[in-house]
Amino acid sequence: MENNLTQPSFIPEHDKPKSPGIRMNFDNTVSVYMIVAQEMSFVEAAQEAFRMVKNAQTRFPDWPRCFYLDIEGHKMADLSYENEWIEFQQEFWFSTLAHFLTSFDLPLTGPLLNPNPQRNDLPDSLAIQ
Repeated sequence: MENNLTQPSFIPEHDKPKSPGIRMNFDNTVSVYMIVAQEMSFVEAAQEAFRMVKNAQTRFPDWPRCFYLDIEGHKMADLSYENEWIEFQQEFWFSTLAHFLTSFDLPLTGPLLNPNPQRNDLPDSLAIQ
């Protein structure tokens, strides 16, 4: 049986950076690495993630972006993430940030490639209601 799924034209060849920040990689991709601290709220984390993607676009216009996210704490007794952090990684991420990235690595999903071309037309700001 033939697989008719289209393959992404570019697959990043590197691992998560050792420290948070934005940097150019050897394969001409831009790594964006963020750690959500225990004391950060959903809105603070969302604004910071958006700011980092926007900053990466400003510093390295239209280069493929790979976002790595770690979340400290924010877990329940059974070690699953609190509901708002599941929402952050599923609803917020996929509806808001994923479009502006070539790939991303979230605690809930592991590494994923965007099946569509990365968008570079980021809005000026992020409004969360």
